[in-house]
Amino acid sequence: MESVTFYEEIDLPRTDDVIAQLERILTSESFNLPDRAKRFLRYVVTETLEGRSHYLKAYTIGTTVFGRRNFDAQSDPAVRIEAGRIRRGLEHYYLVSGPGEPVVITIPKGGYVPTFEWGMKKPFASVKAEAVFAPISPAEILPVHSAAQRVSDTFWSAPTLFTAGLSLFFATVILATVVQSFFHETAPLNFGEGRATIAVETFGYPSDDKKLQSIAQGTTAEVVANLVKFNEILVIAPADQSDGQQPSDARYSLEGTLRNHEDKVRSGIRLVRQSDRAVVWATSYDMDLTIQTALEAESEVAEKIATAVARPFGVIFSSDTSVSAGWEAYECALAYYSYRRAMTASALTTAQGCLIALGQSNPKDATSMALLSLTQIDQVRFAEKLGSPAPTDGLAKAAELAQRAAMIDPQNARVLQALMLSYFFNNNVAAALDAGAAAYALNPNDTEVAGEYGLRLAFNGRWETGCELVSKAVNDGGGPTGYYEVGMALCAFMRGDLQAAELWSRMSDLSYNPMHRVVLAAILGASGKTSQARHELDWLQAHAPSLMLTIVSQVKGRLARPEDREKIFSGLRAAGAEITAKQALN
Repeated sequence: MESVTFYEEIDLPRTDDVIAQLERILTSESFNLPDRAKRFLRYVVTETLEGRSHYLKAYTIGTTVFGRRNFDAQSDPAVRIEAGRIRRGLEHYYLVSGPGEPVVITIPKGGYVPTFEWGMKKPFASVKAEAVFAPISPAEILPVHSAAQRVSDTFWSAPTLFTAGLSLFFATVILATVVQSFFHETAPLNFGEGRATIAVETFGYPSDDKKLQSIAQGTTAEVVANLVKFNEILVIAPADQSDGQQPSDARYSLEGTLRNHEDKVRSGIRLVRQSDRAVVWATSYDMDLTIQTALEAESEVAEKIATAVARPFGVIFSSDTSVSAGWEAYECALAYYSYRRAMTASALTTAQGCLIALGQSNPKDATSMALLSLTQIDQVRFAEKLGSPAPTDGLAKAAELAQRAAMIDPQNARVLQALMLSYFFNNNVAAALDAGAAAYALNPNDTEVAGEYGLRLAFNGRWETGCELVSKAVNDGGGPTGYYEVGMALCAFMRGDLQAAELWSRMSDLSYNPMHRVVLAAILGASGKTSQARHELDWLQAHAPSLMLTIVSQVKGRLARPEDREKIFSGLRAAGAEITAKQALN
């Protein structure tokens, strides 16, 4: 069996390492925040290092750091706002400083307890996979109702976002019934038909460790609950396997084991292709039970595993180069994500041909119908890159496909993503944001949903909320390489951080979409780097002349608020573009 690299022991930065890193951050010009924010960061880091992280609540910070008497954390958002500022400040610091920082300090969203990791961690030793992935006894199999209950609990934990999309669903159902009345009796496709199938095995653990037994079962259940939210795959839970669906029937098996050292737990994970037992992906995640409960740790690790394995452009959709007969839906999904990476006319033709053929043989496949809708939208928004004029009926076709898919499966995150974008590019922003909210409620770990929804929120003026989602997508490896980085550039640009904006813009894939160069030109112009900005405009004139003729309408079609558009126009004017005030206002 293959040798898989894991860490010999739980290796976290020492207190001295963290303190030294904290001082570097607080004294750096790149961490240019008010004194109160610096006191905030020093306080939460110090309290965590001294073992008092469980006291880090909004009330404690408000009274201790801000000096507020009778601080009401429910009605006063001061602590939440300051925490968001610190997160962005840390993001800027590490972006400017580069990858050489020895310790990475972050404050995960949803709390105020910082985490500390090595900037460039190296493994101490290799151990045989046999030792890491121990055999699992039948007694450890997870009951299926536990997984189902966790799915239900996770879904209904976001009722506000889901409710926001209900009116959209009713309108979509009515419209789709008029357009395609026969879909009224249609049920969603059996998701086992040609989809990538993953058999999740119960995590292994030392047989004499009852504490790890509970964590192993809980983590397995959470992994199943998070994986089933991704509509492109079929998940076989351990209990399903005992009922006759064997792991050998699945394309992949997901295997894991737990080991502990004091209050630290390490989960070793690997994804195995069943046809040849090749390990296509392996990694490890740590749980620190001194700063979070076992339930919180199980949920956090499971989300990371599901996101890495099943997200668009993730392990499942990049590990295979070819697919044999019987996996048609998987083949089309691979073709779609391959096209999105390449963004070429030939790759688009291949993906659309596969999706159209699949739709003819499986007309109830809502996910593939949604992917086809997204390709129609791409032919409009990426027309310059694809090298052909935008089809006049492209958006209408995209909307019809998305609405038909929603009629089949209205609780499918990919379908709602297609609805969101079709509404957005048809100038129905309110409906687009409703669809995005509902999609994100269904699967917050879907990086495409988080990233695209975040962009729509940001472009509609809700920059702070939208940029947090775009940042989440980037951190989780969402999108083709360099795709969401241009969103991060715009986020930094709109808040006035020109240095970070330029860095993010240059990290984006400038060849993916000519609009990425428009953003860079505006940033350089606003920064006073006129010769570099002029160079970008010259490139656009030479390689995307039709885009430059419609640049005003292109910006207006994306940014809703006049003040946001003007920031782009002002930067482009500084670069040498001729954009009159009348053009900008009309």
